[in-house]
Amino acid sequence: MKVKPKAQTAAPAAPGQLFGQAVALHLDGKAEEALAQIERALEAGEQQSEVYAAAGYLRYEHKQFEEAAAAYRKLVELAADNAAGWFNLAASLQAMGGWDDAAAMFEKTLALDPNRFEAHLGLGLSRLRQGAPRPALEAYERCLRLGAHLDPAKLEPVLFGKAVALQLLKKFSEAAELYRRILEQNPHSEEALANSIAVHLELKDYTAVGVGAEQLLKIRPDSRAGHEGLAAAAFATQDYARAAAHCAALVKIAPDAFEAWFNLGVALEKAGRPDAAKAYAEALRLRPNDAELQINLGVACQESGEWEKAKECYRRALELDPHSSTALWNLALVLEQDRNFSEAEKLYERMLEQSPDAPHAEDSRFRLGCLRLELGDFRGAAEAFDACLWKRKDWAEALLNAGIANWKLGEVEAAQDAFQRCLAARPQSTEALRALAAMALERGRFEEALDLHSKLIEAGERSPEVLYNAGLLHQKSGQQEQAAHLYREAITATPDFAEALLNLGIALEALGQKEEAKSNWQKALDLKPELARGYFQ
Repeated sequence: MKVKPKAQTAAPAAPGQLFGQAVALHLDGKAEEALAQIERALEAGEQQSEVYAAAGYLRYEHKQFEEAAAAYRKLVELAADNAAGWFNLAASLQAMGGWDDAAAMFEKTLALDPNRFEAHLGLGLSRLRQGAPRPALEAYERCLRLGAHLDPAKLEPVLFGKAVALQLLKKFSEAAELYRRILEQNPHSEEALANSIAVHLELKDYTAVGVGAEQLLKIRPDSRAGHEGLAAAAFATQDYARAAAHCAALVKIAPDAFEAWFNLGVALEKAGRPDAAKAYAEALRLRPNDAELQINLGVACQESGEWEKAKECYRRALELDPHSSTALWNLALVLEQDRNFSEAEKLYERMLEQSPDAPHAEDSRFRLGCLRLELGDFRGAAEAFDACLWKRKDWAEALLNAGIANWKLGEVEAAQDAFQRCLAARPQSTEALRALAAMALERGRFEEALDLHSKLIEAGERSPEVLYNAGLLHQKSGQQEQAAHLYREAITATPDFAEALLNLGIALEALGQKEEAKSNWQKALDLKPELARGYFQ
């Protein structure tokens, strides 16, 4: 029995046919089928450079960049002088983010074809991504020389790349001019607008920042760059309400953006808004271990009267940064306001131990002296104020307080010297005049005391006590009429000033006005019966 003959299969297609079929398929818009044919050609052993070029092209077209790069590597192995192969390999590597390798391949391309515009353009981008703006700038400038005849639209990426390179090199004016040229051609370029805003912020040209940001927000209302630009411009002009509005928009766009919450807190605080603390709290949610932020939140709480929360924030800031002079200072101030003088004193001492010569040290010494006065440590207070005066000999407030401390210590000459120096530094200081006047009274120097009280009254210090003391001094010197006038003025200000009523009666009696004298004595005794003691002696 004869065996029935088997059906014959078709003979395999030659590699050349597969390549031709791939070209035909691609021309027909069938890219996937074309790629399949090229892969068959490679499997069939067809390894000519043209097949690898097709494989690279089709795989790149399908965004299979790694496979495309592999194909182009095979191509340049077969044809090392193929500039297009090196260029396409560079483009594939660039598409994968391999900027170092891409730059090297663009250099190989340019070694074979120095005037290839696209290679200079690709090299410029790779250099930018490598963080090398100067070589990038050189590449873009070569592009511009080669492309002088090209349509301006084709030059836009070159101008943009050059502008970015200039921006990174801090040549902000030149970069701004290039962004202006780009935006003239393409006013809707979001990248150019965003970069233009950044450059004009560096130039502190807030008018240009505002124009660019408004234009960007028209194109994209939720643009971070647009709102950030307008917020920065508002901060620069101290329009904190407007800054807060744009920062509020930013936190809606990016709820986890630390800078947006932080800046919102600053804007609200500067605008006097009580909700600044909430914004800082959100920023702390994102960076809980930020000492400066803890301080800002503390300030916001302090300004809204939340003393305990403010103290908690400052203490937390000191845990994070024990040497923070700002946290130490603010906590000490809160403790002072809370009348916790002992703990505040320790904080000022700690600041001075840490940084005895820092700019804030003089203020710390002054506050330390004031606290010691409150605590009754007059020697310590005097020492602190003397330290203040070591560098600033004419510091009026320190001189006044040094005088008070020395007076309390009984060191009268030192106190008088400090008060007189305070008056020399600040002639209008009624506090120093009052202290000198009181000291003169205390020491029985009535003529000097009268002169000082007269100066106090001339300076506008007409408190009932000053008027009363001046009246007493006039009375002691026999000037009854002047004394009576001053007593009357003191009584007008304080009708129940019994001592003034009593002494007014004495002055009036001396002036022969007995009935009115008796009336004032009676009023004085009605207000303060103990003034009658010694009447019959």
